[in-house]
Amino acid sequence: MTDYDLHGHGYARMRRADPRIKERIFSALGDARTVANVGAGAGSYEPEDRHVIAIEPSQTMPRQRPPHLAPAIDACAEALPLDDDSVDAAMAIITIHHWQDPQQGLRELRRVARGAVVVLTFDMAKFDDFWLVAEYGPELGAAERTRMPSITTTVQALGGARVEAVPIGANSPAGLIEAYYGRPEAFIDPEVRAAQSVWRLLPAGVEERIVRTLATDLESGVWDQRHGGLRHQPEYESPLRLVVSPGSGAVAPRTET
Repeated sequence: MTDYDLHGHGYARMRRADPRIKERIFSALGDARTVANVGAGAGSYEPEDRHVIAIEPSQTMPRQRPPHLAPAIDACAEALPLDDDSVDAAMAIITIHHWQDPQQGLRELRRVARGAVVVLTFDMAKFDDFWLVAEYGPELGAAERTRMPSITTTVQALGGARVEAVPIGANSPAGLIEAYYGRPEAFIDPEVRAAQSVWRLLPAGVEERIVRTLATDLESGVWDQRHGGLRHQPEYESPLRLVVSPGSGAVAPRTET
């Protein structure tokens, strides 16, 4: 797990909400008026027009929440301090891979929400295809697989869900690795990498090797020979997946769009 009390200080600055992703999340929440945001962090994707109960166990991340957002409750996903069916919806945005027991946390989301449970996570098969992982750092993929629940596991823990592929646009402010698909120079910046937790899971020396090799290929033009077209590509078919479990006892079939 990532220690966000130690490493989470720059997240509010480097990991800002992507408007297109935010729109998808809000749409999936439907007409819910009360929402539990579990793993709320700095509140990047938190709706401001609904009553939100933010849950966050880190001490550092809540201090980065804007003052107009409600304070976060210090609790973990695996034991939410909420009654059964006590909120209209629940959300967990790019967080389940940081939980001690993701399946238990997902079951808790389903327990407390009368309506939709909305989870933004990653499909690891697609993550491995990303050029940074495939050509420079397969260790990044290996590290993520140690903590990332599969999409199938996530759907099963929620009792059924639909799954939507979420593309990411050029110049996205999301700060995810895939957000820099056409801006490879960003990975040379240690501040960018510091806001991407997977780098801290790598064996000693691997991060330095990846950055050094990429910097050499950027300087020589090798990266642009292979991938230069990405600099002008308006969006990328990212590994991001929006998993939406309906409420009221209904079970939606798993679909991918």
